[in-house]
Amino acid sequence: MTQTYDLILRGGEVVNHAGRGLTDVGVKDGKIVAIGDLSQASAAEVFDAAGLTVLPGVIDSQVHFREPGLEWKEDLQTGADAAVRGGVVAVFEMPNTEPTTTDPDALADKLRRAKGRMSCDHAFYVGGTHENAQFLGELERLPGCCGVKVFMGASTGTLLIKDDEGVEAVLRNIQRRAAFHSEDEYRLEDRRPLARTGDWTSHPEVRDAESAIMSTCRLVGLAQKVGKRIHVLHVTTAEEIEFLSRHKDVASVEVTPQHLTLEGPEAYERLRGYAQMNPPIRDAYHVAGLWRGIDLGVADVLGSDHAPHTKDEKARPYPASPSGMPGVQTLVPVMLTHVAEGRLTLERFVDLTSHGVNRVFGLADKGRLAVGYDADFTIVDLKARRTIKHEDMATRVGWTPFDGFEAKGWPVATIVRGKVVMRDDEIVLHGAGEPVRFAETLAH
Repeated sequence: MTQTYDLILRGGEVVNHAGRGLTDVGVKDGKIVAIGDLSQASAAEVFDAAGLTVLPGVIDSQVHFREPGLEWKEDLQTGADAAVRGGVVAVFEMPNTEPTTTDPDALADKLRRAKGRMSCDHAFYVGGTHENAQFLGELERLPGCCGVKVFMGASTGTLLIKDDEGVEAVLRNIQRRAAFHSEDEYRLEDRRPLARTGDWTSHPEVRDAESAIMSTCRLVGLAQKVGKRIHVLHVTTAEEIEFLSRHKDVASVEVTPQHLTLEGPEAYERLRGYAQMNPPIRDAYHVAGLWRGIDLGVADVLGSDHAPHTKDEKARPYPASPSGMPGVQTLVPVMLTHVAEGRLTLERFVDLTSHGVNRVFGLADKGRLAVGYDADFTIVDLKARRTIKHEDMATRVGWTPFDGFEAKGWPVATIVRGKVVMRDDEIVLHGAGEPVRFAETLAH
């Protein structure tokens, strides 16, 4: 009897735990049910992947989609559209909205807003504060929550815990891994007068490498003291990579495409406000250190830190210009270009964008191209040559720091739980995203 599937991906080069090879993938009820020669099988839908590369669905575990309260920059729908246009199947969204996501009602509100509007799967961070620290153990276990996020250095928004006592209180009250923006607020306060009006090259002087290193050393010490797991977001310094390599028992590490690709001071001179983010784009020494972190396996996850602001906001003279840049739509083509140019392997890219997220965050059914997992796929054309342009960005703000970037490799389809959501730059299924499930919260 002929086996029948809902979807067969036929003839693509599949990259997964087993390596790389030409094979077929069979999908039923939103799950991967077969990998192998399915030439004799039939399906309701066949995706011809000949000449294309089938990756496990890319997951972006750090985005700011600005809803509620800041919808002129982005909202959950436009952010998710940018994600699936970029080959991203799921996102974890940050809590520095207005109001902040710091209680059960705010989390429930975001999940309601996402339903029927987000085209990718999604989860939301709960922001850690001095006021809600004692409740975080309950909040982190709510459905749709990917964990707790703490800002140790002020960035965009009102969330901030700068003191060791506050960070320790958060860690003592949680069981899951918490994510941290790690910059030392005390040092940042001292250095803000160093900002030169209209001169973005002073941004990495204000928020210098030492402010990141000091904070991360403090953070790791606190995690060891209370025996809890931490995830250090957007690491930017060579010294942090070296330090964190000795503390992998408690610390996982995120790097971003922009910190791996853009370099100061050139990026500031060319892009001005578009290059401004926290922690800053740094010089070649630190970029090389981050690549060492990838080569040595210190980096666990690649996140975009998609954080859009309008062109008008970004045009204000430094330091009145806000920090943050879009990135969820460009993560895949930018990093595939690094693959094409030999800076990382395709297997390492998969490890950073799906397998790593699966391990660090304990995903229940995502992050692996394997039987039994969600049928999430990022299908790419490694031979494609495309120029990234402002006008092709789905984000509401309509710009990218990578405008003019010549990409070598491009996402041509995004498949979420067996449904083709994006194909050839067009979104063909809107609003079908669902909350991501986590192993540590299945009973809740």
